[in-house]
Amino acid sequence: MAGGGIAHLRDRSNGDVVLRVENLVQEFPAGGGRVVHAVSDVSLDVVRGETLGVVGESGCGKSTTARAIVQLPPPTSGRVLMAPSTASELDMVSLRGKALRDVRPRMQMIFQDPISSLNPRRSVYDIVGEGLTIWDRTEDYSARVDEVLHAVGIDPSVAATRRAHQFSGGQCQRISIARAVVMEPEVLICDEPVSALDVSVQAQILNLLEDMKERYGLTLVFISHDLSVVRNVSDRVAVMYLGKLCEVGGADAIYERPAHPYTRVLLASAPEPAPTVDPADAAIGDEIPSPLDPPSGCRFRTRCPRANERCVAEVPEMRPVGDDHFVACHFPSV
Repeated sequence: MAGGGIAHLRDRSNGDVVLRVENLVQEFPAGGGRVVHAVSDVSLDVVRGETLGVVGESGCGKSTTARAIVQLPPPTSGRVLMAPSTASELDMVSLRGKALRDVRPRMQMIFQDPISSLNPRRSVYDIVGEGLTIWDRTEDYSARVDEVLHAVGIDPSVAATRRAHQFSGGQCQRISIARAVVMEPEVLICDEPVSALDVSVQAQILNLLEDMKERYGLTLVFISHDLSVVRNVSDRVAVMYLGKLCEVGGADAIYERPAHPYTRVLLASAPEPAPTVDPADAAIGDEIPSPLDPPSGCRFRTRCPRANERCVAEVPEMRPVGDDHFVACHFPSV
């Protein structure tokens, strides 16, 4: 949605949708009465067992969306719905105190910087097992921590005596994955989990995430600005621009038949441009607008080669352009 709408969200009645985000807004005060519109009316859903990739250039709101979903901090408005674990659906935004704490183990997050996200004063073994201690699940503490450490390729005996700074960046990311998985979450949100790693290590971590997904039955939200990585790991892809969604669809559809002008520009910017993108159609002008004062109508209009008066006045709504393929654009490529 360089605009708005929820036409791309699936029916929740069959119970397959484990996470549904509706009309999420995250704004931050910037002084002088100004507001940073970091995330504006974003709606997403994830089916149990799939991987949803979220892609876009730096500053588009991907990480802010991830943090708002896990309530770090809570969003300005909107709903974050978890599939019911008992009788009723849970809206995390409306929960406070113990009620929110009780649902947190069902959704865990892997952060972008694998080293700074780990406590430097505690052993790696204690870091991985801290959640179990907090939740008083000490009866299987050692067995569970040993299991997940072995699963991510870390020797538990080494983890018991060493701290995070004694491990490499790739090893620290493995530790972060173990810390998240030990709580047996349903949804794992990965915020740029390989961007700080060497290319050779990236492949290892991506393979590990796929293995952990299969082993523990995880549902993934995978956030990245790396287009090739997102295509390889994702079942579906959501494209973001300036705090809004532009396009949502299957990975093959997004990469082979991009419908939104911004998606085409994004793919054309990759080292190996998508063959379906006409270079003339991928032309882009001006600098990205400030989230302090985003454009009216379609937020991409100030850089779009197809924009006209309608794009200035009217916010585009999500609409289907193919099987499970949706775009928020007045003039999509179809």
